Amino acid sequence: MKAVLCKQHGLPETLVLEDVPSPTPGPKEVVISVKACGVNFPDTLIIQNKYQFKPDLPFSPGGEIAGVVKAVGEGVKHVKPGDTVIALTGWGGFAEEVLTDAAKVFPVPPMFDFKVAATFAYAYGTSYYALKDRAQLKAGETLLVLGASGGVGLAAVQLGKVMGAKVIAAASTAEKLEVCRQSGADELVNYNDADWREQIKALTGGNGVDVVYDAVGGGYAEPALRSMAWCGRYLVVGFAAGDIPKIPLNLTLLKGCAIVGVFWGDFARRQPKDNMGNMMQLFAWLAQGQLKPHISAEYPLEQAAQALNDLLQRRATGKVVLVVE
Repeated sequence: MKAVLCKQHGLPETLVLEDVPSPTPGPKEVVISVKACGVNFPDTLIIQNKYQFKPDLPFSPGGEIAGVVKAVGEGVKHVKPGDTVIALTGWGGFAEEVLTDAAKVFPVPPMFDFKVAATFAYAYGTSYYALKDRAQLKAGETLLVLGASGGVGLAAVQLGKVMGAKVIAAASTAEKLEVCRQSGADELVNYNDADWREQIKALTGGNGVDVVYDAVGGGYAEPALRSMAWCGRYLVVGFAAGDIPKIPLNLTLLKGCAIVGVFWGDFARRQPKDNMGNMMQLFAWLAQGQLKPHISAEYPLEQAAQALNDLLQRRATGKVVLVVE
């Protein structure tokens, strides 16, 4: 089988496509023939050895796949060969086949095609955990989403609306903001405008926003924190801008606000029943048409570096997916 391999840590151009042996499942393991693999910002970090998880070299990036079960090991009961599934593997998905723990494999709901299935769980799972469990977002509150045109950002915009919030989408270009508008955002702010904080103040009647969803970091973090309402919640989701911001903690005192970390992967590991409940709710909303995943680009395996660079260079809107023939 073919696999995109990280044999040395570095930028996407260091990845290579090679033939490798097909895997064999051990007890409680599953081998999946990959049909599609979501491309996520953590993939750009893991190949540079900058992510929380650090697999041994060589490895394939790609932690969110959809495909067909090829083989199962002893003790696997919930899926069988021939089943269509999604799997949250952590890494290994940029390949024609992947071996993973059976606990990370879930049957695909019937409304999914492979591309949607491979791009749904990470974005919507992260954003729902952030808004529901960490921020406890309430109907009628105001939500500011930074990086709103990205995968998790668009998921947060759509979920904010489903949960009854007023959603202000912030992004860097008019084209990206138009995608946010089409996903249901109530208000749009270009945070390259010098007065974007004043725009937020005007849009909230001077009260500020109740929840900030920040998957960007960098120089946008502190102005967003200064734009918060009393008792607001600031969600730390990621750092797509590259720099991890250093926050003056006196702002939390003055605002009476909380800075809350969002690590969905560890939540799913530590609280699997709670995570499954979240996913079932998300699948229900998807089936009802209340959530509409947006895929802006798809590539074959041999163009994995291009897919990753779309994220690194912030060209993508919504999700990017690798399609395996």
